[in-house]
Amino acid sequence: MSNQVSSVPRSVRASTGPVVTNRGWRLVIRYVILLFGVIFALYPFMMILWASFDSSNSISGQGLLPKEIVLKNYETLFSRPETPVLRWLANSIFVSTTSTLITLSLTTLAAYSFSRYRFRGRQAGLLGTLIIQVFPGVVALVAFYLLLQQIGEFIPWLGLNSLGGLILIYCGGALGSGAWLMKGYFDTIPRDLDESAQVDGATHWMTFRTIILPLVRPILAVTAIFSFFGTFNDYLVPRVLLRDKDVYTLAVGMTSFLENQFNRVWGVFAAGALLGAIPMLIAFILLQSQIVGGLSSGAVKG
Repeated sequence: MSNQVSSVPRSVRASTGPVVTNRGWRLVIRYVILLFGVIFALYPFMMILWASFDSSNSISGQGLLPKEIVLKNYETLFSRPETPVLRWLANSIFVSTTSTLITLSLTTLAAYSFSRYRFRGRQAGLLGTLIIQVFPGVVALVAFYLLLQQIGEFIPWLGLNSLGGLILIYCGGALGSGAWLMKGYFDTIPRDLDESAQVDGATHWMTFRTIILPLVRPILAVTAIFSFFGTFNDYLVPRVLLRDKDVYTLAVGMTSFLENQFNRVWGVFAAGALLGAIPMLIAFILLQSQIVGGLSSGAVKG
């Protein structure tokens, strides 16, 4: 054993200690940065959580911990007939889920067509969808309002002050960006898979459904999360297009707790905010396995 130790050069043995020490300091610095990031990310959530259990209904005078933990804010949240929070939550879930499913179906087919087929107007279509994304959605609010007003004269459930009209606007707005995002992912999949399937007698639809779709599940999950979160948290578009409280989404309805300048119930608002975070948390948990999944898991198994 002594011969093995003595065979190591003295310079190497002398530098072992400082190297280990430097690695230890680097590890400590990384953990400190990680801890700071976690605290920075969780601090707003903890403030809202404590505010929902605080009876003072004030955020500015609230400390790090509530002085008294009570459930009064949650009781008020569900007991006020003029603020049907559960109905607003159901409206938000319905609008977000429906628009996400429709958007996902349309963008998947559009991205597959742009990626796999060559047809007249393809480049113009891609360029047009890219240019449209340059303009913010706020620019089109007046157009959305007039469009739904005209459609509502013939189809009332797709007009103004309807959840169907809101879903229609969301589906049209998300089609361009989703198609571009998914088209780039489709391009990474080898065309040899399509050709092999067609040689074996598969149609284009069978190739798309049985070969391509299993490979693009990660981007489907990402697109679904972006679409669901974007529509669920949106405030401006439903605030302009919806009028009655019965068809409000949660983001619009929760502002009723803050409308009165001298009677803003921040505790009840915080309780409603936590209630609205539950569907998004469930959606992320259900789709996270697809996000981290491999690109070609099971793609070439015989």
